[in-house]
Amino acid sequence: MNPSAENPLPHPLSARRRAGLLLHPTSLPGEGESGDLGESAHRFVDVLAGCGMTVWQMLPLGPTHSDRSPYQCLSAHAGNPRLISRRRLEEWGWLGSGLSSAEHDWLGLAQAGFIRAAGESGWQALEDFRREQAFWLEDYALYQALRQEHDGAPWWQWPQPLRDRDAEALAQARERLGTRLARVHFEQFVFFRQWQDLRQHAARQGILLFGDVPIFVAHDSADVWTCRRCFSLGEDGQPLTVAGVPPDFFSATGQRWGNPLFRWEVMQADGFRWWIERMRTQLRMFDLLRIDHFRGFESYWEIPAQETTAVNGHWVAAPGEALFRALNDEFGALPLVVEDLGAITDEVRALRRKLSLPGMNVLQFAFDGSPDNSHLPHRHDANSVVYTGTHDNDTTLGWYDVLPADARTYVMDYLGMPGDPMPWALIRAALASVSALAMLPMQDVLGLGASGRMNTPGTTTGNWQWRFSWDQFDDRTASRLRHLVRLYGRLAGGLQRP
Repeated sequence: MNPSAENPLPHPLSARRRAGLLLHPTSLPGEGESGDLGESAHRFVDVLAGCGMTVWQMLPLGPTHSDRSPYQCLSAHAGNPRLISRRRLEEWGWLGSGLSSAEHDWLGLAQAGFIRAAGESGWQALEDFRREQAFWLEDYALYQALRQEHDGAPWWQWPQPLRDRDAEALAQARERLGTRLARVHFEQFVFFRQWQDLRQHAARQGILLFGDVPIFVAHDSADVWTCRRCFSLGEDGQPLTVAGVPPDFFSATGQRWGNPLFRWEVMQADGFRWWIERMRTQLRMFDLLRIDHFRGFESYWEIPAQETTAVNGHWVAAPGEALFRALNDEFGALPLVVEDLGAITDEVRALRRKLSLPGMNVLQFAFDGSPDNSHLPHRHDANSVVYTGTHDNDTTLGWYDVLPADARTYVMDYLGMPGDPMPWALIRAALASVSALAMLPMQDVLGLGASGRMNTPGTTTGNWQWRFSWDQFDDRTASRLRHLVRLYGRLAGGLQRP
């Protein structure tokens, strides 16, 4: 049952200090091309619990394009079929054992197995899922079927009647592509069944699942094709303006993300229904949500679509307060953390405070030499989440290794010349912080260097591919982590916040 405005649930960070690990499921061990929601995911929950931690944070779980970026998904609602566990399908009796992981259509074989073995209860479960998720599933399935029919071409390159969602053309497509539509429905049914199994296991172990909601969606996505009026597009479906950020720490020319910008006046006119439905999906999946690029809800960097970099953009005001008030009216108090990094102004800080939402502190950003740097532990407040680094940073060891000698000396001096080497010195500092939640990237706990980096902002190759193996996480590491979690009052069932 969703919380209501009359009976809001308390924020998950309001009761006590917590600690957790940041790891995307694709980085889990396994025999396939990426991690999945099967055995290793359930084992990772057990590892968290064994270390006294209570939070598993991950990146967006939507179906990705070929670059595998979870921040440019094909849908804001759907799950990524690559995360479906083949072994779980075997256990359910829908798929024969012994298939090679290179078997390209084992999901098709599983669908056939489901048709043979599901029985009345299985078919009823599928129909219930289709009915409950129809508000996004029908359009997403048609989008995926048409995309396949057109050899993966984006929706704006489809024949005009399909591109522009002519009612007759769509009806004919549904008739023509019925088999493919059923396949997409089945894939999503399986994904969410496996996800709910994982979530229930996490709940039994006292683990909160912490998701991630990108502010923008991909141009080539079911969301933009379905609601073109909501986005800054021309009649041909091409963006008029696109999203990004100005030049910053990560890039001298800024970042041109390329996502079409919202037509906020359109969204606001119908009470932000698009955002409400998007948030409804995420609240059904997660206990805690990070809102990516919160800065863009106060004002966003608008780049003319013809520009090749982000340099010639400008800031445009956004109705962030009105949006979050509408979400609060719909759902009650929201379990949100906001990513308030980058070019943060007094207005952005004021909006976060007005909404009483926890922000982020990243220790890798703390050591610029200024004692007033807000990321330094002595500047933290309890209503925040502290990270050693994020998926967009180098690993802590990789970061530290390339610092100039005087900068390394400054870091260690600030930390009190700890006996711990990096990255454990920074891990200890994060866990000791007054921030309500301390999140540690798995790469840091494993002590990995730059080879473990997940993503380099502003680049499009070599990202989102890192995975770990179970033999990297030994009993000594688990014991060390549990000791520090206990020492700093973050152990499951530990110190309560005042």
